[in-house]
Amino acid sequence: MDYGKSGSPRTGKGTQRHLEHNAKGSKKNPFGKPAPKTALLARLKAAAEARKPR
Repeated sequence: MDYGKSGSPRTGKGTQRHLEHNAKGSKKNPFGKPAPKTALLARLKAAAEARKPR
């Protein structure tokens, strides 16, 4: 008997367990939401300007 073939199939390496949490189009991550990267870049640029010696 081939015991390696019995039981449930193994999941692939590196796959996420719960894709539904941050799935595109879900309640937490809706479609049409503006990219948060632009706000992040604006904050980083403002912080860099504030730290710049005059």
